[in-house]
Amino acid sequence: MRLRRSLPAFAALALLAGCAPAQSGPAGAGGDEQTGTLRVWLFDEASRAPKEAAVKEAAAEFEAAHSGVHVDVQWVPVEGRADKFSGAFNDPANAPDLAEFGNTDVASYAETGALSDLSGDIASWPQGEDLLPSVLDTAKANGKTYGLPWYTGIRALYYRTDVFTELGLKPPSTLAELTDDARKIRAAKPELYGIATGGKYTYAMLPFVWANGGDVAAQDNGKWTSTLESGPAAEGLTGYSALLKDDICPPSACANLTGTQSVTAFAGGKAGMVIGGDFNRKAVEQGTVKGKYAIVPLPGTKPGSIAPAFAGGNLLGVFGASQRHGLAVQFAQLLAGPKYQEKMYTAMGNLPTLTSVQKKLAANDPSLKAFVDTLSAGTKFVPATPGWSKIDSQNVLPTAVQQIATGGKEPAAALADAAAAMNKNFG
Repeated sequence: MRLRRSLPAFAALALLAGCAPAQSGPAGAGGDEQTGTLRVWLFDEASRAPKEAAVKEAAAEFEAAHSGVHVDVQWVPVEGRADKFSGAFNDPANAPDLAEFGNTDVASYAETGALSDLSGDIASWPQGEDLLPSVLDTAKANGKTYGLPWYTGIRALYYRTDVFTELGLKPPSTLAELTDDARKIRAAKPELYGIATGGKYTYAMLPFVWANGGDVAAQDNGKWTSTLESGPAAEGLTGYSALLKDDICPPSACANLTGTQSVTAFAGGKAGMVIGGDFNRKAVEQGTVKGKYAIVPLPGTKPGSIAPAFAGGNLLGVFGASQRHGLAVQFAQLLAGPKYQEKMYTAMGNLPTLTSVQKKLAANDPSLKAFVDTLSAGTKFVPATPGWSKIDSQNVLPTAVQQIATGGKEPAAALADAAAAMNKNFG
């Protein structure tokens, strides 16, 4: 799903890896009935109550505006979504009309042929032009749009203001400065990690690749090929691996850290910095560092630049077999419209996908500015292909970083092995 939270019960959403590609089934013939039960699948959360309250309000508003319509919301456990969606893809009669899913699952889900292309619906939606192009791109596969962006997940740099003040440090303006600052923190305060980050934190390592001008793969005539061994990508991954050293974040403790574990370490007062998401703010606020941290965009390689962040997020998609296509689209647009994007932010901390709502919220919440600025600077996404789900589930990139960080393999050998594994999955 969305790889938003490594997260993230709440965390579980977050940065989930994509589901294994589902088998293709009969698409089923859809319809456009205007009454009856509208079946909706939304992801469950560890703390579902705030989300459920916002959705219930939207459902009541929708039913009041559509006589004879009942919105039936079913809550799908994230961990069991693969089987749930696979069953729906293969049995249209049991598929929902509308469903929430992660943007990293788009390519594999689109391959089933079970989802509707919403390109026209979004183009005609008044709020469609308010969607950031980079966010809308994460809902696309093979030139078609299979979901309406509901919310996005962006990461930035959290840092300890008390530690930085004590050591006379300023927020880093480049990735090189970040590495130097992390070393200084560790040297002055050996009880802290200079920056809490892990070998299994894919969405922290990718910005290092992108900031250096590289990428993990390139597409040519429809075929994806790994580019890990290219100079910029290799420089980015080795730069990230340099954070997993005894003088910053010891490999013995950090090589296996995930994103959630990295944020937990920072929230617990065990690190000077961490790369965390907008969706991690509530967890940090509940930690011992409350009132002692600030957030800035993760810097790039040049002063004043911002490293491209991974555009995680969840979408609302319509099944092609739905007998109530129009109603499904309208309810998706209500949930993803300004009113309920703001309510979902208030309820769950989910970053809106509409530019106007982001700006409104940032004006009243200074801590949101770093994430909005990061979004505005431009985000990146993983290869839009079912092969990426396999690469992610096999921990191809984390394994390479861990090998480099621990000295298990020379960087060139580790990246060559990772590239070979990627190309095998790309097919």
